[in-house]
Amino acid sequence: MTHTFTEEQLEELNQHAQNTLIEHLGIKYKEVTLDKVVMTMPVGPKTHQPYGVLHGGASVVLAETAASIATAININPETHVCFGMEINANHIRSKKEGIVTATATPFHKGRTTMVWHIELTDEAEKTICISRCTVAVMEKY
Repeated sequence: MTHTFTEEQLEELNQHAQNTLIEHLGIKYKEVTLDKVVMTMPVGPKTHQPYGVLHGGASVVLAETAASIATAININPETHVCFGMEINANHIRSKKEGIVTATATPFHKGRTTMVWHIELTDEAEKTICISRCTVAVMEKY
């Protein structure tokens, strides 16, 4: 079963990100299903490193955000919480301006961990960064 979030639900997710790093970096939810999360982030001064290109750390924030929301929608929020546990990233090419799009898809969706593959691409669908993120799933206490 694939549940796709409606435009209204995506806007609610975007509103929930107010006053967070997600909002500060301009990250937006574009598509959310149980097996795929797509988010965008503008590339500009807020996401640049001193040489005027996309900061690798900003790419990692985008990747982990996509993996975290992907995990969060696959668990019961009444009984469980999730936290990023490990992330790696390979920065393939630089980008000075425009938009990067992160697409998170599952490698593993388990009871206590989920592992996501995240690819960041530019407007021409060229790979900017690839990442793998492990997210811990824990019972609330």
